[in-house]
Amino acid sequence: MKFKWHAFKIAGICILAFILQIFIGSFTELFLLDANSWYQPWRFLTAIFLHGGFGHLLYNMFALVLFGSILERLIGGKRFLLVFFTSGVLANIIAVNFYPSSLGASGAIFGVIGALVIVRPMLIVWAFGLPMPIFVAGILWAGGDLIGAVGYLSGNPINNTGNLAHLSGMFFGLLLGAFYRNWKQRRVKKEKAYLDEGSVRNWEDDWMR
Repeated sequence: MKFKWHAFKIAGICILAFILQIFIGSFTELFLLDANSWYQPWRFLTAIFLHGGFGHLLYNMFALVLFGSILERLIGGKRFLLVFFTSGVLANIIAVNFYPSSLGASGAIFGVIGALVIVRPMLIVWAFGLPMPIFVAGILWAGGDLIGAVGYLSGNPINNTGNLAHLSGMFFGLLLGAFYRNWKQRRVKKEKAYLDEGSVRNWEDDWMR
C-alpha cells in the first residue's frame, strides 16, 4: 500500500480554512455546524475543517497528523479517509442535536483513535504525561469526555468542548476498526496460504541449482 500523506493533506486544508476564517468575517458562519445543517447538509462535512482558535487548530492538527499517519500505514489511504470522514460526519449528525453550534475535526480524529484502538491496541502513545498502550489512553480520553458529556447534559458544562461529538466519533471509529482488523487478518492469512506453481519453480531455479 502506497503511503499518500492524507492526514497531512487534510491538515493543510484545515490550516487554509482557518486562514479564511480569520480574514473573511462570514466564512465560519457559512460552514459551521448549526440548526441550518438539516437544510444545508454540506455543513456536516465542512464543519470538520473549521476551528475555533489557534490552540484548537494546533492541538487537532498534531493529533490528526500523528494518529492519522499511523492508521493510514496500517490500513491504507482510502480506508483511512473512510474512517476519518465517516466518523466525522456521523459525529456531527449526532452533535447537532445537542449543541447550538459546533466546529472542528475532533469527532473525526477520535474516530481515527477509535480505529487504532481496535487495529493496534498495544501501540504505545504518550498521553497524560506517560507512555501507555493506545487502548488505555483511549479509555482515559473517553472517560474524560463521558464526564464532560454528563455535565453538559445535566446543565453543568465543564467547558465548551464537544464531548458528545468526541464520544460519537470514537464509537464509529471502533466499529470501523473492528471491520478493518478482521479484513487485515483475512488478508494476511490469504497471503500466507497462497503459493502458486510459478513461485515454487522460481524458488527452485534460484536456490536448488
